[in-house]
Amino acid sequence: MFTGLIEEIGTITGLKKQNNSLYLTISANKIVRGINIGDSVAINGACQTVTAFDDTQFEVFASPETLSVTTFENFKIGTKVNLERTLRLNDRLDGHIVSGHVDTTAQISDIKQNGEAKDFIFKIPQKYTKQIVKKGSITIDGISLTVSDVSYDKFRVTVIPITYQSTNLNTLKIGDYVNIETDILAKYVEKYLSSNHNNSNIDMNMLERNGFL
Repeated sequence: MFTGLIEEIGTITGLKKQNNSLYLTISANKIVRGINIGDSVAINGACQTVTAFDDTQFEVFASPETLSVTTFENFKIGTKVNLERTLRLNDRLDGHIVSGHVDTTAQISDIKQNGEAKDFIFKIPQKYTKQIVKKGSITIDGISLTVSDVSYDKFRVTVIPITYQSTNLNTLKIGDYVNIETDILAKYVEKYLSSNHNNSNIDMNMLERNGFL
């Protein structure tokens, strides 16, 4: 479990493809302090297991399932990635509840200056916009962000300067893809409303009429 608050930006220093899987080596400073083999680290929002490490880098194994739903296939030597270790029970939950299970990818369709902040507009498969709510939380490349607006197949977030400077967002450009994890609460609501066993008066139309969608 994670919060979506990035601890540091790591750099891909090793890539090895084998049997539809990927072995990754990532250089880091904070992350390698106190980790152990078997620990989980979110890499651009995807929860991965540490298989080896030393004082300057760590390694993970990305399975075919991970490669099928993330941007890992686009990684190159030198790619900057967002890193976060798992949430401890005594930590403050300053972001939101992030599972580290990527749902899909989205493409940056526009980046606009908004005062000192930046607006990022993403194009996403339409079926996922049902799980995206204006003013709700979303995880983009592992970053906990607030949705500014959402439409049929796009959504917008406004990124403040400190987030832009301390994450890999400052390396991205229009046309690039990012990993997306929608809000886990929205997933449960959608599952409940789509269930054939749902006999309540709560449905999508009622939620929309009352401003929840």
